[in-house]
Amino acid sequence: MTKADQRSERYKTGAATRRAVLGEEHVTRSEEGTTDFDAPFQDLITEGAWGQVWSRPHWSKRERSMVTIALLAALGQHDECAMHVRAAKNTGASREDICEAMLHVAIYAGVPAANTAIKIIKKIFEEEDTAKS
Repeated sequence: MTKADQRSERYKTGAATRRAVLGEEHVTRSEEGTTDFDAPFQDLITEGAWGQVWSRPHWSKRERSMVTIALLAALGQHDECAMHVRAAKNTGASREDICEAMLHVAIYAGVPAANTAIKIIKKIFEEEDTAKS
């Protein structure tokens, strides 16, 4: 029996949700970069974040995406925020949704946190627009 066969149902659900949100390419790249050192962490986030929280039925992926982007921006977690902004196209969260989330960040977490995140988000949108043309 392989390690993949031994995975819990929550892990399998989490892996599928992670791929749906972040994209096949991102998750494959992440898995290929996993080492013995960070494999337990990857298992933890796949089961916990993706299999437990992101896979719950009450909120849509769009709603979870907006909340996640706002929280990451508020916490100054710029790399993770950028990753979730890029993934928003997979969740149905629009640029307008993300703008609204940044307004909440500005009011509830502070203008500097929102300002920094907005700079990052604008750069991502510019990159996406350039790639489309």
